[in-house]
Amino acid sequence: MELINPYVFFSVRNEMVVQELGSFSNTGTATGIELAKNIGSGNQYQVVGIELFPDDKYNIAKFVTPFFSIANKASDERKRKHEQAEEAKRELTRKEKREKRKEQREKKEQVQAVSTNTTRESPKQEPTIREQFDGRKISYTEELTFDSENITIKIWDYGRQDGDIVSIYLNGSPVVSKHYLTYYKREFKVKLNPNKSNDLFLYAHNLGDAPPNTVSVEISDGTKSENLILNSDLQSCEAVMISVNK
Repeated sequence: MELINPYVFFSVRNEMVVQELGSFSNTGTATGIELAKNIGSGNQYQVVGIELFPDDKYNIAKFVTPFFSIANKASDERKRKHEQAEEAKRELTRKEKREKRKEQREKKEQVQAVSTNTTRESPKQEPTIREQFDGRKISYTEELTFDSENITIKIWDYGRQDGDIVSIYLNGSPVVSKHYLTYYKREFKVKLNPNKSNDLFLYAHNLGDAPPNTVSVEISDGTKSENLILNSDLQSCEAVMISVNK
């Protein structure tokens, strides 16, 4: 016997509701449904229906379609422009930070040049700046400081998952090698050298579907956490310097 109670229908992708489509009688067809303009192209879409007024509230009728694909070029283009605008903002912020660090180093060098302090304490060793690795240029974007030498590093894909394969190096030694980035966070525990600045950099093994390789990074010592984004291509690597408070 055909059920005539109305159903509320949803569009679902990867088990997440992306739009409520409306309420309709269970006749097998419906017309005049408009998808939201921000729905992106992709597969793994389904339509799910749930009976609104079941005769037995403990046995609610449900309906699920097979998987299907949606193509929405306008939404994809808006998303691409938004990501470009956000990347431009981040690049401007990184440039401002680099200029500020350069200005601070120059001021420090001027003070050291005119200083006549002859204390017996050993001068603090300046960090060694790694200019390249495996023929690729290293660009430093952040200077971080933590209270503990034992830190946790989490990495995952930034933006859309597009097949990026990366390695993460700390002081030239691999923390993880040839890792395929996904939206799931991968966690690593490492120990910093407390007597110097430690360099952490991203090394790309491919360019994925949307170059450059971009990874979200979270660094924490248990009490303090820093979030940042590193980019890398086949000619250059972005890096951060990490120090331990003494």
